[in-house]
Amino acid sequence: MKICMAGQGAFGIKHLEAIRQIPGIEVVSLAGGSADSTREVAEKFAIAHWSLDLAECLTQPGVSAVILTTPTQMHAQQAIQCMRAGKHVMIEIPMADSLKDSEEIVRVQRETGLIAMAGHTRRFNPSHQWVHARIKAGELKVLQMDVQTYFFRRTNTNALGKPRSWTDHLLWHHACHTVDLFQYQTGQVASKVQALQGPIHPTLGIAMDMSIGLAVPSGAICTLSLSFNNDGPLGTFFRYICDHGTYLCRYDDLFDGKNNQIDVSKVAVSMNGIELQDREFFAAIAGQREPNASVAQALEAMRTLDRLEQCLNKA
Repeated sequence: MKICMAGQGAFGIKHLEAIRQIPGIEVVSLAGGSADSTREVAEKFAIAHWSLDLAECLTQPGVSAVILTTPTQMHAQQAIQCMRAGKHVMIEIPMADSLKDSEEIVRVQRETGLIAMAGHTRRFNPSHQWVHARIKAGELKVLQMDVQTYFFRRTNTNALGKPRSWTDHLLWHHACHTVDLFQYQTGQVASKVQALQGPIHPTLGIAMDMSIGLAVPSGAICTLSLSFNNDGPLGTFFRYICDHGTYLCRYDDLFDGKNNQIDVSKVAVSMNGIELQDREFFAAIAGQREPNASVAQALEAMRTLDRLEQCLNKA
């Protein structure tokens, strides 16, 4: 399968590293945002063609699918562009930064019948898969998810500490991970939502601190704290408080409430959540089936984010 990678930044590199572990996938084109960095990444990963024009990359011989790791504000337009060109597409989280654009992506996917998937990596991390399997088996019931998403982003930099050409967002990007995961793990859509945010940064124009609360009809609740002001440790840390035990997920690792590590090495063929996410995308294309985290499935999270944004606008 020949694919195009769109985006030469931190997450584009994570996907390129993951794809190296997946047989039968060849990245034949890289669409980037700046000539120097795009050329550098293309050379590092032996990608024969690169361009700053996504449309040119989509015309490369044999390209059947695209992974979008471009700035959030470009996701909707580029996803639709890819599908209109007859290409399957995976859109890194979030698939858009508004409900309206998300709904348009889903509409075009249904119209074209192509595979379109959102990059909800948490569904694929072995740690969260372990919990999900036990929920599905009736062995666990989530009572509360307690989540901390903490970064230090007082300047406009990416995950590699390099200058970013666009501005990130706590709600539409970082909260999206947890909102989708909470609804996925409980199997329900939030029936109650609440949100608070701190002051808007004078130059970045975004809130640097945020608190989100969710509840689903079963009674399970989610408490999410987010910050761009946190000076370490960095990352997202999940605590599942269940009827039978407490579990701590730190990306692909899992611990019980006594901080004993749980072996999740046999949960899937890899311990890398991004690789597992990419494998699902390619398998769905090959099998002509809906992928886990399809844009249609992810739309419920976007609807909940829209309700949270309305809470913030009213505050």
